[in-house]
Formats: sequence, C-alpha cells, structure tokens
Amino acid sequence: MASLLHDLLIGKLDRTTDTTLQRQICKVIQESILQGHLPVSYKMPSTRALAEQLAISRVTASLAYERLTDEGYLYARPGSGTYVADTLPQAYLKDTEQTGQESAEGLLSLRGSAITERVTGLSRSGGAFVPGVADADLFPFHIWKRLQNRYYRKHQTELTGYVEHGGYRPLREALASYLYASRAVKCTPEQVIVTMGTHQSLDLIAKLLTDPGDSVLVESPTHWGAPVVFSAAGLQVHTMEVDEQGACLPAIEEQSATRFAFITPSHQYPTGNIMSLQRRREWLAFGEAKGIWILEDDYDSEFRYDIEPLPSLQGLDARQRVIYMGTFSKVTFPGMRLSYLVVPESLADAFSKGMTQLYRPGFLPIQAAMADFMQEGHFASHIRKMRAIYATRRSLLQQHLKHYFGDAVQFSSGQAGIHLAVTIGGAGTARKMIQLAPAYGLTLRGAYHIDPDRLDDNLLVLGYGGVKEADIEGAVKRLRGLYDVVQSGEA
Repeated sequence: MASLLHDLLIGKLDRTTDTTLQRQICKVIQESILQGHLPVSYKMPSTRALAEQLAISRVTASLAYERLTDEGYLYARPGSGTYVADTLPQAYLKDTEQTGQESAEGLLSLRGSAITERVTGLSRSGGAFVPGVADADLFPFHIWKRLQNRYYRKHQTELTGYVEHGGYRPLREALASYLYASRAVKCTPEQVIVTMGTHQSLDLIAKLLTDPGDSVLVESPTHWGAPVVFSAAGLQVHTMEVDEQGACLPAIEEQSATRFAFITPSHQYPTGNIMSLQRRREWLAFGEAKGIWILEDDYDSEFRYDIEPLPSLQGLDARQRVIYMGTFSKVTFPGMRLSYLVVPESLADAFSKGMTQLYRPGFLPIQAAMADFMQEGHFASHIRKMRAIYATRRSLLQQHLKHYFGDAVQFSSGQAGIHLAVTIGGAGTARKMIQLAPAYGLTLRGAYHIDPDRLDDNLLVLGYGGVKEADIEGAVKRLRGLYDVVQSGEA
C-alpha cells in the first residue's frame, strides 16, 4: 500500500504546465478519495517519503497535506501519521446531497423517502465493538448442518411449498414449551407465529393492528429498526422516556388513535435497564385501561448473568393485551433471520392468515431443523455455553474499562445482554469518537433517538458478543487512545 499514492500521482503530474505541483497533487488526491481509490483510514506516506518518491520539495508535499486536511479530506493523528478521513468534506456532501435529492425527486414515494432518509445499520458484522451481534464462530454448525440435511432430501419435498400457516408446527410446539419453561410465557402452539426476522414481525403487527395515520409509542432511546418499520407503515411514532425502571408510562388523551406501545422490559436497548415488577404491573393496567396492545420485545432475555430474569410481561398478563416477540439471531448467528411472535388467542387465527397472505410461510426446512435443534437439547446447551462465555467477556470489558479509563467512564451495573452502555467524557465526546472509530479499528454506536435533534452525546454502545477474550484489552486500549485524541482537541 505504500506505493499506492505514488502510482496514482506519478502519471498525472505535469511539470510543464502553469498549474503548481501543489495544486495538482491536491486535485489528484481529492479525486482519488471521492472515487474510492484511496480508502477511508488509508495511511498516507509521510511528506518526506512523498517528496522523495515524486522528486518534489518537502514544502510542496506539506502544503498539499495541510490544504487537504483543512478541507476535510485528510486528518492527522499525532505520533502516528496522516490518514484519509472517514467523512467526506462538507462542500462535497452538500453537492452530493443536492444531486441525490434532484435525481431521486419523483422516483421515491413519501414513504420511500422516509425509509431511506436516516440510513442506519452496521457495515461490519463482528469485532470491537459491534453491538447486538452473537459470536457465530462458537455456533455448532456441524450439528446444524446434520439437522438441515435431513430436510433437503426428496422425501421432504412437502417442506418446499407454502403448506404451513403460521410456521412449521413442530417448531411452534417446541417454542411454546421452551418459552413457558424459560420465560413463563403462557401460550398454545397456535398462538406462536414464526416469521423471517424481527422486522417482519413488526411489519406484520403494524399491518394487522393499525391503519395509516394511527399512533404508536416507542421508547427513546431505542433500536433503530422499530421506528423505521412503523413509519414505513404510515404510523405516527411518539416517544416514551426511559428511566432506571424501564419505559415510563405516557399521557394519552381520550379518544386517542394510539394502537400499541413497543417496549423492551427484560433488557432495554441500549441502556440495559431492566423494568421493575411494579412498572410491569403498571403497564399491564395501562394497556387494559387505554385499550392498547403492548408489544414486548424480549431482547437478549437468554443472557442474564447475575440473577434469574423477571417473568415475561406476557406471562403476567391476565387480560391478553401483550404480544410477545423473540428472535433466534442473538442466540445462533445474525444471518439466521428466524423470529417469532406469541399473540393473544383472539388474534392467533388472524395472524396466521395474515402471515400467509402477506409473506407466505418460508424457510420451512430451516424451521424443521430448528425444531429438532430445540427438541434434541442442542439449543438449551448452546445457550448455557454462550451465557458463560458472554459473562466472562462482559466482566473483562468492565475490568479493562475501569483500569484504562477510571472515573472517565461510567456504565450500568446490570448484568444482561451482549452489549454494555457506557457514558464517557462530556457532551459531544461520544459523537466525535464514533466518527473517528474506524481509523482505530473500532465500530462504535451511540443511542438512537427518533427525534434526530436529540442526542445522547456521551453515550456509547459497546458490543462484546463478537469480541474474543484475548482481544478485549487491546480494543479497550485503542478506545482509550481514541478518547485521548478527542479530549485533546486534535481530532
């Protein structure tokens, strides 16, 4: 890579023209960055090395670097060197935003524009500190492959069609038994609806229980996926505050068009707060009194490290106002795309039919393999193994954060999930660290708020699910180095 910039420049410098070499170098580097030929975080050669390679003065190379740094194309990391910035210059962003708006005008619907307006998600699927990602390396793929192979044979061709309304019956039976034993969820197999991912679960709920223009309540901060799906369904998304006891009960006016509230009582994302038993009871009474459904996303419920988890909200619900949501992705691997709903008996038939009408039951061989995976004990065994591993990783992350940051970092004492929410530095610190993280080999995320003007400027979401024990200390050291650069004002 050391000769990449030399190769880009050497054939384009014209020493016979009136345009200075400094301007020519700047232009070539600018174009190379904008076209992706010089990737983000690429380490530029030193001005001395560049001057020697191109047979130019070091002053010319230095002035070119300084100009590109001022314009946002490069940034300097003290003691390390100069790098390609991870954000494009503001002037270029404005030009591309205007161009994008003009070219998209008339092509996307209002809904399409809303969906794509705030693109969120992860470009990396593992490493430090990608949140919400399980360690796929430890999944027993040898067992999974054997189970899947049972259902990819000629005598299993009935699983290649649309025959199972609501999902593969043995899987629904296995889920009903497992959820009762592990989360005190009370249901029959008919109430279990198998979906292809949490986003599809949310979309099915929105389409069957609301009409465009209706209102829904969502925690703030929250996971980015839910408000995107709800907005795409034409719903008005209103926020609820979150405190140490979980989602706060909002004030709803009489004759409100609010149809449901989306909450994460077992492990609020991203704060990690666990809803108290008293607050759970208040929510159940609130749902009955206001006539709204409560969507319980049992996020990360399998991974609790200090005490036994509180029962699910659904298990406490005597009035059947709760719709329970779960996923296999956090236990198995992210690409599993297999989730499930537990709906009240009054909705079971409608949801089964709605699933068939809108999406068609799919992945039946995978659903069949998952049923066997659960019934033969592999699922419970894998959870026990991963619970111990994640507990160790969480403890190591906390220890190293305390050692390298001291009082500069605070984090929740809650022992659950596969991410740690930490507050760090003053206002704006976390935001700057998120922007510079790729240059340090890190992936950082903050708190997602539905209101784009609201920011938790000093909150970071550190995922440890995909970080090996041996890599945690090194990742925390890099995090400290990044923090020091931001605090020094040299970023």
